[in-house]
Amino acid sequence: MTALRVALIGAPNSGKSSLFNTLTGSHQKVANYPGVTVERRSGTMTTEGGHEVKILDLPGIYSLNDRSLDEKVSREIITGVHEMEKQPEVLVCVINASNIRVHLRLVLELKTLGLPMIVALNMHDLAARDGIEIDVSRLSEELGLPVITTIAVRRSGVEALKEFLDRDASAYTKPMGIKSDTSTRALQKEAGRITSLVQVSEGGHHKMTRILDSVALHPVIGPILFFVILFFMFQAVFSWAETPMDLIEGSFVALGELIGENLPDNWLRSFIQDGLIAGVGSVLVFLPQIIILFLFILTLEASGYMARAAFIMDKLMAKVGLNGRAFIPLLSSFACAIPGIMATRTIANHRDRITTIMIAPLMTCSARLPVYTLMIAAFIPNKPVLGYFGLQGVVFFTLYLAGIISAIIVAAVMKKTITKGTLQPFLMELPKYQMPRLNHVLLELWQRVRAFLRRAGTIILYAAIALWALTLYPFAPKDATEPDIYYSFAGMIGRALQPIFAPLGFNWEISIALVPGMAAREVAVSALGTVYALQGDEDQVAQSLSTVLQNSWPLPTALAFLAWYIYAPQCLATLATARRETNSWRWTAFMAGYLFALAYLVAMIVNISAKALMA
Repeated sequence: MTALRVALIGAPNSGKSSLFNTLTGSHQKVANYPGVTVERRSGTMTTEGGHEVKILDLPGIYSLNDRSLDEKVSREIITGVHEMEKQPEVLVCVINASNIRVHLRLVLELKTLGLPMIVALNMHDLAARDGIEIDVSRLSEELGLPVITTIAVRRSGVEALKEFLDRDASAYTKPMGIKSDTSTRALQKEAGRITSLVQVSEGGHHKMTRILDSVALHPVIGPILFFVILFFMFQAVFSWAETPMDLIEGSFVALGELIGENLPDNWLRSFIQDGLIAGVGSVLVFLPQIIILFLFILTLEASGYMARAAFIMDKLMAKVGLNGRAFIPLLSSFACAIPGIMATRTIANHRDRITTIMIAPLMTCSARLPVYTLMIAAFIPNKPVLGYFGLQGVVFFTLYLAGIISAIIVAAVMKKTITKGTLQPFLMELPKYQMPRLNHVLLELWQRVRAFLRRAGTIILYAAIALWALTLYPFAPKDATEPDIYYSFAGMIGRALQPIFAPLGFNWEISIALVPGMAAREVAVSALGTVYALQGDEDQVAQSLSTVLQNSWPLPTALAFLAWYIYAPQCLATLATARRETNSWRWTAFMAGYLFALAYLVAMIVNISAKALMA
């Protein structure tokens, strides 16, 4: 007697894997499908009647439309076209009882395949806890399928499922009542109709979620609310961080003065004072702002709102040929473009994935925060706007918004030209609203802070040391009329690059900072700290970097520098990641080329326009 082949299939977070573990126990194998990084889990169980059942845990999916590699593997297996797996004889579709409307759409789609199917209504204990009551008999009648309630983690209902599987493959009947219209919209409409009939009680929490979503996902109010939240967040980044930043900056200034008072005037004092303290300290001073920004983002994610933001952005992104699936990688890019680019692996459509990778660097990553903050603090007065908002926070928000708008424009151009293709639909299960758990948020926050400190202790530190050496040697001649750094290797590099960046209003000191800034964007701040720390007298060295720049740069130059950093991909790690993910030097060169060209053009326009307005 051959083993009955059964496939467990369901959406992510439906409890499918827990049910698989309960059914198979220790009789399971875990591997990857050949050629792809999709987990393959299979196991066996023996029923009371002595029937052997082979159970395959398919990747969690929302649809069979091949929007992701997971969906492709699942579709190929259950339709019998997969090279390594035989077609299952029975499907067990696991759905979450707390959100059946979303999961029923997949059940209805699976019915169209004509395979014998059982519906496992899982997590009904959590649904009952939330006040959700489902008429199981009516659900079975409407679907034309057997429905078994289960609680996978407690083995409840599992015996009933085992009993149902205790038979030969010939004993199962194919589903009846398959709808002729299988479009996504039609399936969603049918799922909503069935839910309204079988869900006897909605539950207070579920009802509250629906009420909140009527506001958060409203076509007009939703986007306005989203941008209001972002605007408030950026205002808080400046206003809340001001005091701790002053404390950190004062500590580094005092430390530098202490070194200057207790060490002789030689290369060691210069190394510690001008290399380490001026370089690394000028970046660490922005740690409070990074903490506040990530605290907001992590809180919004934990509350369930960020998934709503993806749906809000889906409508906007659809206008440029992308969908909400691209929003998650782009959202990750606000922390760092590298994980954002890697997160595009969830986008199955190759053209959409390439487009998302190309625009990911336009999202304002945390490495830009020190640059933005330094320039804004030095050149933008914090006067009130409309009586409520600080001008610095408004400018900060505008910089983020400029990156987002630019990404949308670039994506629209690419989708009309080099990555042209059909629009892919976007399906995603919305989590319920909940109060963020403080310990989880703080743990995630610490991981991001630790990553920033690690960069400060490695990449930024090494770059600061290297730049210190380049700014110190060779020594200035005895008859020198310029600061010592002018005659150093760094000065030579800066003067060589200055003609290239002169149309942008950049001087040779800025040109120096752009070179080590290729290692990491925030290194440009430490580079400026090192460059200007080695110029002028002791009083000037003791000044904070923002004050030094305010006295050294005209406003058009500062604005052009901000514009440059919105676009320029000054991070070699990002380009290396793009090369690995696209497996193409051509696309990597295109990314670097168009971003540098865009940065140069916009910075030049800003510089010329600002000069004209100030004339």
